[in-house]
Amino acid sequence: MNNPNENKLGSVKLTMFGIGLILASGAFAIPGDFASSGAYPLASLIGWVIVGIGMLSLCMCFLRLGIAKPELTSGLYTYAREGFGEFIGFCSAWGYWISAVLAQVSFITMLFGSLGHFFPVFGTGNNIASVVTASIVMWILTFLVSRGINQAVTINVIVVIAKLLPILTLLVAIIFAGAFDPDVFMANFTGEGSGMNLMEQVKSTTFITVWIFIGIEGSVVISERAKTTKAAGRATVTCFLCMLALYMMISILSMGVLPTEELAVLETPSMAGVLQAVVGDWGATLVNIAVIISVAGALFTYTILCVDSAYAPATKGCFPKFFARENSKGVPVTSLLLSMVVIQIFLILIYFNDASFQICYALSTSMIMFPYFLSGLYCLKATAKGETLDNDSSKAATWIFAIIGAVYGFWMLYASGWQSVLATALLFGIGILIYLYTQKEKGEKFFPKTTDLVATVVVLIAFIAAIVLMVNGTIQLL
Repeated sequence: MNNPNENKLGSVKLTMFGIGLILASGAFAIPGDFASSGAYPLASLIGWVIVGIGMLSLCMCFLRLGIAKPELTSGLYTYAREGFGEFIGFCSAWGYWISAVLAQVSFITMLFGSLGHFFPVFGTGNNIASVVTASIVMWILTFLVSRGINQAVTINVIVVIAKLLPILTLLVAIIFAGAFDPDVFMANFTGEGSGMNLMEQVKSTTFITVWIFIGIEGSVVISERAKTTKAAGRATVTCFLCMLALYMMISILSMGVLPTEELAVLETPSMAGVLQAVVGDWGATLVNIAVIISVAGALFTYTILCVDSAYAPATKGCFPKFFARENSKGVPVTSLLLSMVVIQIFLILIYFNDASFQICYALSTSMIMFPYFLSGLYCLKATAKGETLDNDSSKAATWIFAIIGAVYGFWMLYASGWQSVLATALLFGIGILIYLYTQKEKGEKFFPKTTDLVATVVVLIAFIAAIVLMVNGTIQLL
């Protein structure tokens, strides 16, 4: 996309773009998802502290790298590639793209689950009526985005405002109705007798907290469209702080409305059940309307992200050249079409496997954990080499954020469990074929460095192990 008019996105539009990516289905499922994962109030609060410090540190890593490495634009994969080689860089790009695709699929499932509140034909969002209608909607979105990416980003500002208003209405209703009861919040505060110790409860919050912040790096991914990479970094930090405050309010207020045991059995979106307990049936209706608006907007925004997360690596020689083909309007139409084809495949798999919203977002979250971890690790590596230290006053803070960012990246993988890590190996293993094709297309060695060969062997071993474990039922993809 060589249109110079596209490189004009400032901090406000970039922040709105990031909020549009993040503020989707997750916000409306927080109360029930935390509770059903086994996290009681104390563990939930600790989980929020961990994600607050960890994600903020990652955001600051993006900001520092954006300032120190302005040439590394277009996504997290550039950090992994620069720091750890061709294959690991490819895996970061591949994981990010697949994660974005799976996020779309999870959004679709919740969207039609919410529509099922008004139109029973859609059920819980994974029946044949939902899959067929969702397919039509996604191909309509494909057509709209093919008309011009920048116009889509502009429309997103309007969509973000439209879906923030109902969410704020929900919070105000809970506060002014006096529904928050400290006694309910403190009842079984530690989850004693739940069968899970505190550490297990805290670890169980990881998937949820990472999922609801997926997209936080969206401004970095489209940084080539930004006025500066610094503006993209600042937008990322601003977006995170706004969303952290909003999510914590939703979570804490809900835990004071209904006990954890009752929150755990609420249907998705669980916020509907919470507001219904506060104001009556119309509250559930309002939440489902908000979900429809929010997720519909996220589908539009994530279509853009899916396209850029496939197109950008192709322009840098990380994906095959055909991913970078553009139409007459400068839109990478091949990346757009391939993204939609993969989404269509997963929609069909969801129908035949009766997969839920939670299963889809768990896999999406697992795929993006690796790019997050590698970004934090690269920031730490660059800091150790003095490449992100530009003045004395920021050196200590840069070191702290780099260390915490890398540690948090490792924590995400550890807390998710080995089964989840191996499940992702099934998708990373398929990507090896694309990597080999790309290297051949460029006329370069398959494994330029020893680390590339070692990393490929590790992924292959994990891929084979994952197939064996999937066959015997130990792990599952969907």
